[in-house]
Amino acid sequence: MIWPLFGLRLETPTLTLRCATEDDVCVLAAMLPHDLEVDPSLPRHERLSDDQQRAIGELQQYWRNMGSWNAASWKLPFAVEVDGGLVGTQTLEADDFISRRVVDTSSWLVSEARGRGHGREMRAAVLHLAFAGLGANFAVSSAWHDNHASLGVSRSLGYVDNGVDLLGHHDRLDRMQRMILTAARWHGVARPDVTVIGLDNCLALFGLA
Repeated sequence: MIWPLFGLRLETPTLTLRCATEDDVCVLAAMLPHDLEVDPSLPRHERLSDDQQRAIGELQQYWRNMGSWNAASWKLPFAVEVDGGLVGTQTLEADDFISRRVVDTSSWLVSEARGRGHGREMRAAVLHLAFAGLGANFAVSSAWHDNHASLGVSRSLGYVDNGVDLLGHHDRLDRMQRMILTAARWHGVARPDVTVIGLDNCLALFGLA
């Protein structure tokens, strides 16, 4: 396989996470929840509707991440499936991973798939990949102070508070809560049922082979 990441797969009791393909992203782009915040660094296309811009932005972000991949800085998007149907994405990313061994995560689910524990399960899957598969030392995350769902998932997986940033949000300053999880705490607290398939073929792309 020319791009071995396409063979990377994480399986949990109820979910399958596959490295997203362009075809996956085209489907997912049409399913974006309206409460998903758009990456402000993406290009704006003023003559398109908001929904069109958001969908195109999802594709442009995917192309940017795959096209700029290197061992020092990478962003790995997984397409998340339940019973064979796509329900969202889970991303694992890092900068200067070989030296820092720190990963970050982001995700979204369609509204119909929320409230069923999928958010926690898919985050646990990529954390297992990071800590057990790639040798990460820390995982970080952040969410607005009132995003109780995201913060609740983090705390349930062993993250602890790691400070607050004041950032612009909807034309005002708001509090962004930072969270951190150590490898020691992960291995001591969370033991998810995750099967990792195809990682050995990908290790060179992470600078680990």
